[in-house]
Amino acid sequence: MPNYRRDFVQGGVYFFTIALQDRTKDFLVRYIDKLREAYQETLYHYPFETIAICILPEHLHLIMQLPEKDNNFSRRIQVLKTNFSKRLPKECQGNFNQSREKRGELGIWQRRFWEHRIKDDEDLSKHIDYIYYNPVKHGYVQNVKSWLYSSFHRDVEKGIFEKDWGSNIPIRIQNLYQE
Repeated sequence: MPNYRRDFVQGGVYFFTIALQDRTKDFLVRYIDKLREAYQETLYHYPFETIAICILPEHLHLIMQLPEKDNNFSRRIQVLKTNFSKRLPKECQGNFNQSREKRGELGIWQRRFWEHRIKDDEDLSKHIDYIYYNPVKHGYVQNVKSWLYSSFHRDVEKGIFEKDWGSNIPIRIQNLYQE
């Protein structure tokens, strides 16, 4: 069995990419209200700060800051996935096999997720830019402000970003990670 090395830091800030098992599905935006309910339930039981989030049809990007004396981001991701999966209609639930059944999985999500611990303010800024520009990169919209499923709009209201941010994005953001 593979030994995945995770960088667990109490109170750490982490970037995540979490994807559906079937990347042709659009469950995350089609059932956005169910995802929001699942997210709120997860926050209630396992609090964290949402630094930035962007939900695309088949994957999402999230930057979370854990509570000061907590390093268990894996549990939060697991609970979010489970909470969302339980809310989906039965016909959305994926293919079962013995391995998934034994683990109690519904076959909706990829088993693992991409995680990166944010090292400093520059690293954080690059990842926030990447998250907010992602819908443009994937061709869902022509500009960042047009994508509804993002905390970008919250950050515009807070004065962190201009409403038209993202018109002239440097190449480094577009290629930060391969998805």
